[in-house]
Amino acid sequence: MHKERLARGWSLREFSARTGINIGHASRIENGKRPPTEKVAAACDLAFPERRGWFSEYYAEMSTWSEVPAAFKDWTEREDRAATLRVWSPSIVHGLLQTADYACALLSTYPGVSKEAINARLAARMERQRRLFAREVLAWFVVDELSLYRQVGSPEVMTTQMRHLATVSAMPNVTLQVLPAVAHPATGSEIILTDEWVYAEHAAGGFAYTGETVTALARIFDSLRGECRKVSESAALLERMAEAWTGGSPLTVGPTGGPA
Repeated sequence: MHKERLARGWSLREFSARTGINIGHASRIENGKRPPTEKVAAACDLAFPERRGWFSEYYAEMSTWSEVPAAFKDWTEREDRAATLRVWSPSIVHGLLQTADYACALLSTYPGVSKEAINARLAARMERQRRLFAREVLAWFVVDELSLYRQVGSPEVMTTQMRHLATVSAMPNVTLQVLPAVAHPATGSEIILTDEWVYAEHAAGGFAYTGETVTALARIFDSLRGECRKVSESAALLERMAEAWTGGSPLTVGPTGGPA
């Protein structure tokens, strides 16, 4: 929307007059402070007819899960440029920390997802990890302690995953801490923070934000870290969990369930 408006030399006021979209709301959408709506997409299709309905198609894609949420496709470019990264995911090990076997087992649980889609998402996830750890980005990971007990795949998969977490935690540019099973407002959403942007995701999809939302979610992330175990305690816990999974599942019973 921002690119098309600037390409025509329209001010926000002129864009608002042509589309009927409130000027303040349009500004917040362009700055990533608010997600677009179906009504906004339809208005943009009318304002930019040469795009042949692209905005409504993109909005529909944002509302579904195919290989990845639509808003996440642009996010990876921002992530690749970031000098710092702060990452949190409730209940499961975050995608940036997953082994290939753990990721494959988790992706396989999505209902109605084809083998081809699983392989595509897995390849994209592993490539994203490769790019991140190939450069000197300062990264802080908060790992949900509950994810260490939730069986994804087999006990063997979990053993390898625990050891991988321990390996990543020892990297010089990485700080990894485990959050105990405590109540916290961040437990309903994944959060990834870069220098200027934040990506928040839930079961229905995700969206990238900038501006005041980054500041607000950065405070939440910092409060998460305040509740965490010390770095040394987190590393020791990962070692204990690797040993526990070697002997079988410590808490959960049976492999990860298949698609519903």
